[in-house]
Amino acid sequence: MSATLGERDVLVTDERQQQAEQVARALPHEQQRFTVAAADGEPIELPGELSAVLGRILHGMAQGHTITIGTMPEELTTTAAAKLVGVSRPTLMKMIKDGEVPAHKVGTHTRLRTSDVLSLQRERQQRRRRAFDELRALEDDG
Repeated sequence: MSATLGERDVLVTDERQQQAEQVARALPHEQQRFTVAAADGEPIELPGELSAVLGRILHGMAQGHTITIGTMPEELTTTAAAKLVGVSRPTLMKMIKDGEVPAHKVGTHTRLRTSDVLSLQRERQQRRRRAFDELRALEDDG
């Protein structure tokens, strides 16, 4: 049985991990499609994006990871966006001013589209990984 840590978190037990491993082994890694049974028993093939999400959950559970599921609003406040990106609010406001991330005003408040914030977060992670790889390459050469 899974243990719930919070509203959105599921701690994977040994039993659930084994079950997820069995299912994950049976799934192709690319372009997997899940089919569910409707109330009348008719099969419904899930769209690719939804199947991909379920596949990631299964593979994560199979590796014993805690799974967190949540939703995000379409727009974020600058405080929430800064926290998500991992910068201070003043730093985020400078990034907005410098045109690094698009934002718009709602009255006197600045708002950011969640998709833009997630893109910024991914870009920053990729830059950090590249910098780390370059540092590691320098160490290996020396």
